[in-house]
Amino acid sequence: MHASGEAGMATAEYAVGTVAAASLAGVLLAILKSDWVRELISDLIRSALGLG
Repeated sequence: MHASGEAGMATAEYAVGTVAAASLAGVLLAILKSDWVRELISDLIRSALGLG
């Protein structure tokens, strides 16, 4: 059983976790859309395939 002051804690923790996950996803999306990351990934693929 939960104490009376902790009845809504699970919902609040899920909400904070969801907001944190969405924020992290937004930051990663912004990083991956940048030109230097796109060039880095492209260069890695070219070198792995022996094209560059």
